[in-house]
Amino acid sequence: MSSTLPKFAFLDPQIDMAHGAGGKATRRLIDDLLGPLLYGTDAPLLPDSARLEIAGSQVLATSDSFVVKPLRFPGGSIGSLAVHGTVNDLAVSGARAQALLVNLVLEAGTETAVLAAELESLSEAARAAGVKIVGGDTKVVEKGKADRMYISTFGIGVPIPGLDPSPYRVRPGDRVLISGPVGDHGITILLARGDLDFEADLCSDSRSVLPLVEALAFVEVGVRWMRDPTRGGVATALNELAGDTGLGIVLRDDDIPLRDAVRSACELLGLDPLHIASEGQFLAVIAAEHAEAALGVLRRTPGGADSRIIGEVREQPSGTVLVANSYGSSRVVDMLVGDPLPRIC
Repeated sequence: MSSTLPKFAFLDPQIDMAHGAGGKATRRLIDDLLGPLLYGTDAPLLPDSARLEIAGSQVLATSDSFVVKPLRFPGGSIGSLAVHGTVNDLAVSGARAQALLVNLVLEAGTETAVLAAELESLSEAARAAGVKIVGGDTKVVEKGKADRMYISTFGIGVPIPGLDPSPYRVRPGDRVLISGPVGDHGITILLARGDLDFEADLCSDSRSVLPLVEALAFVEVGVRWMRDPTRGGVATALNELAGDTGLGIVLRDDDIPLRDAVRSACELLGLDPLHIASEGQFLAVIAAEHAEAALGVLRRTPGGADSRIIGEVREQPSGTVLVANSYGSSRVVDMLVGDPLPRIC
């Protein structure tokens, strides 16, 4: 290895499933290995999308990969999930998706009918989200090497006027808002695998959040920051924000929207619902004076009726996320540790 390569602090001897779960191991992989080797000592904050200037015009770009198992689940499939995940990463970065590249890694032996169904699902989701599929690539690997199908995407979007979300804009006193119930997607995938002897009428929340984001932009409600709480859930997204800003975030337990089925499954498995992925919700930090207006806008927008203000940003405890209950006590909620629900997106 060349001696000119930057040094890195990543000490894990090998990559395991936890490094892809979106929690502490993922953050360590990015901060201590990928960042130093790709960016050197000047590694920037790495948001969901990159802002670029091309021929004098601002665009945002994002990429993602999808390895969900099973391929189809109540409320969606790998095809629709690939579109929603990419469109949403752009939306919470303040951009409207315009074009999508789709790359397929197919396992030899995959039934043509299965591939056709996912291409149809992907195409329908793209049309509904208003994004064009403009190209891509296809590779086939040996049987047993890809679990039938993986999808990776590259999306390009244009800025939404009135939105410029960034951790640097967050201030003490700002309110934390979520667009709907947490954890539906992760628990739905778990149930679809048959890994849990538990029955529930539950569907993935996979959808495009762009209409809700655009509704916020339309009324200029003081949006500071946004993120979709996918891998690692609400807790991981907010811990990353707390770490990036050095501020504290205090959530109110009673205000966090949660379906009974998700709560019961988490209690049975000893999981924290705040660590469970949501694929069709987003978090937003809103200036305090605009928070109620923002909530009203979302609740009047189709799909936003369950939006809630769930907490606020404070100066203390610095870099920490707390959840307070109605009895006056509170608990620290850290980033996800380990990989309790592998292959969910």
